[in-house]
Amino acid sequence: MYVCICKGITDNQIREAVGDGCDSLRDLRRELGVGSQCGKCARHARHVLREARSANEVSSFSHSSGGEAVVFWPQTA
Repeated sequence: MYVCICKGITDNQIREAVGDGCDSLRDLRRELGVGSQCGKCARHARHVLREARSANEVSSFSHSSGGEAVVFWPQTA
């Protein structure tokens, strides 16, 4: 889906950029140009960025733990 119409940037391009190391909207603006024209896409671009970072953290965590999910349950006193 297109996130930035001015620059023709899609959500997949943003996810790929996050995978390549972009960690902020400033990084995305520098690498892809997202949010550098009218700015209306910045809010959605930030949302996609956060989703992609969360997905990367979860996948890297699951890879480091042998692929098994670890569930933490709160302890009640």
